[in-house]
Amino acid sequence: MRQTIGRRVHLLFERIFPEKRLFLRSDTETRFIRLRSSTQLFGAIGVAAVLSWTIIASAILLMDSLSAGSLREQTAREQTLYEERLNAISEERDLRAAEAVAAQQRFNTALEQVSEMQTRLLASEERRKEHETGINVIQETLRASLVERDAARDEAERLRALLEQDEAAEQAERLLVADLTGTLEVMSDALAATAGQRDAAAQLALAAAQDIENMELDQRLANERTDRIFDQIEDAVAVSLTPLDEMFRSAGLPSDAIIEQLRRTYSGQGGPLTPLTLSTKGDDPAAPQSRRANEVLKRLDELNLYRIAAEKTPFAVPVQSAFRFTSGFGPRWGRMHNGTDFASSYGTPIYSTADGVVTHAGWLSGYGRLIKIQHEFGIETRYAHLAKIRVKKGQRVSRGERIGDMGNSGRSTGTHLHYEVRENGKPVNPMTYIKAARDVF
Repeated sequence: MRQTIGRRVHLLFERIFPEKRLFLRSDTETRFIRLRSSTQLFGAIGVAAVLSWTIIASAILLMDSLSAGSLREQTAREQTLYEERLNAISEERDLRAAEAVAAQQRFNTALEQVSEMQTRLLASEERRKEHETGINVIQETLRASLVERDAARDEAERLRALLEQDEAAEQAERLLVADLTGTLEVMSDALAATAGQRDAAAQLALAAAQDIENMELDQRLANERTDRIFDQIEDAVAVSLTPLDEMFRSAGLPSDAIIEQLRRTYSGQGGPLTPLTLSTKGDDPAAPQSRRANEVLKRLDELNLYRIAAEKTPFAVPVQSAFRFTSGFGPRWGRMHNGTDFASSYGTPIYSTADGVVTHAGWLSGYGRLIKIQHEFGIETRYAHLAKIRVKKGQRVSRGERIGDMGNSGRSTGTHLHYEVRENGKPVNPMTYIKAARDVF
């Protein structure tokens, strides 16, 4: 069976490649070369292989040339766009910083004006109370003088009636009449003096009333100025609070819960933010201003709590020198990359992105030289592949404090910083915090 199949294959090759002879003739003799079917088959296969290899190699060279040219052009375009974006971000950051400084200056000026107005209002209240007391004393004196005057008049009328009825006893009672006349003169003088005092008291009352009117006018003007100051302060506080609240919400953080936690932690009172208390009797015209001032102080306290929370949250960039992003957060080469890589020169300073406590400062497996910092609100940051560590475990660090130098330790392919942010132990994208703070800091 095998021989039959072999014979058929041999016949097929002979039919396709029949045996040929090449004659070589010279002057003296003639020779020939015999080309069998198998020899022709191997020759054809060799020629086809050489031709195929030539075509494939030419195509590969052509594709490499085309792809290299387009890749260089795309890289140049992306680099140009990246540099333009960096310039725009830098300009926007400088603008926001200038706005923040201006808002802080307006806030300080307004706070000084509020303190001065509060002092003047308290002094005005004291003067009003003193004038009210003086007027009450004058009114009591006038009422007593009027009662004495009426009593003296009644006594004079009674004495005159007695003199008219008893003329016969005039001689006997002359001494008594003289005494009564003297008494009447003394009482008349007293009445005249009382009348003078009454007129003086009336003048004093008119002057006091004029002073009260002037004080009321001053108070109305002061209230108007205070309202304008409150408007400026409220606008400044609103402009400052809105971007801070948006920053926390952009980072996915519960700003209300964070502020409430800080309010419980920082519960001390006193100083310029102590609530105002002016007067509590009757319809106090300063009560609305007092309530408004307390509301402003409450918003200022909230602004201060936002500032404290921002210092304790990793919104800053760990590298302040020139750098480039080499790898982002997410899957990479079939594995999860839990942070963001910043590449720069060897020894570039690395800074803490928020206030916290160092929980690890040493070598750790593939991280190399690693620093872990525990922050508030269950947030932890990690700084890996360092060349040098400048902090110790248990040390408290502040935002912007230098903690190490960029290096290439551990499992690393080049000089860079591997930066991680973890919320309650779970890795999150650090750029979420950095982008959220881009419009504020």
